[in-house]
Formats: sequence, structure tokens, C-alpha cells
Amino acid sequence: MALSGCAQLPNPFAARPVSGPAPTVEDTPPPPEEIAAIVSAPRPAAAARTVDQFDTTTQEQKAAATAAPTGGETRLGEVVASLGDPTEPGLWIKTPLVTEQRSGRLEYPGSGKSAVVELRPLAGDGGSQVSLAAMRLLEAPLTDLPTLIVYAN
Repeated sequence: MALSGCAQLPNPFAARPVSGPAPTVEDTPPPPEEIAAIVSAPRPAAAARTVDQFDTTTQEQKAAATAAPTGGETRLGEVVASLGDPTEPGLWIKTPLVTEQRSGRLEYPGSGKSAVVELRPLAGDGGSQVSLAAMRLLEAPLTDLPTLIVYAN
């Protein structure tokens, strides 16, 4: 009887409404022209279920993205990142380290790997999110929160 009023309390674990509609892949502007051929990829099929099915980047794109850096970049800082939406194709990171979309590179000290990516601004206080394809190129664990170094071109 004493707990019957608990049903009237709000659920602290329920999803909170977000102001405005959530952005979609179609809402994302195209990547910077100088890296568009490297970081763009087709959407995965609706029936995609495996990591390989969700990662639609080509072998040529992967080779170009992992080529040695050519210099002229600025280190923006380190971020703790999680896996972003696996249905968003391509090589990208959403991070509060940038305020506008631009080309850049990620480095994962855990593997020593780096990859060219599209840097996308992330509003709010949330942690950075990285595309499935970029996490795979960096050999970062998909279920961990790796610390990545972010560079801008």
C-alpha cells in the first residue's frame, strides 16, 4: 500500500524528449570537397546486420584514408569517443572540438593507426562519436571508449 504512489513518479530512465527532430544522414551537408571521395560511402542496406555489411567503404577508400599524413595539420586535442550510428556511412567523427564541418584526421595511440575523416561539429556536452568505418580503420575496439587524437587540415 505504501508503494502504490510510486507508479505516479516519472521514470528516471525513460528517454527524454529532444527539442526538434533528430538530424538524419540526409540533413548532413556533404563532406569537404578535398576529402569527399575518401570519406563518403553509400548507406548500408536496410537488411544489414553484420559489421561488414554496415561498413560500406571500399578498399580504395580505406587505402587512401590510411595513407601517411602529408603535414599542414593542426592538433585540436584528445577526445574519448564512442561508436556512432552504424547506419551513417563513411569516415567521420562528431566532436565538440570543431564548430564547422572540415577535413581532418584521427589517430588512435592504442594501435598506432590513423585515418582521414570528416570532422563534424557536435553540439552540447556529449562525448565524441566515430563512424563504424573509422573505428575499424583505427583498429579501435567498437565496444570501448577509446581516446583519440583529433587533427584538422
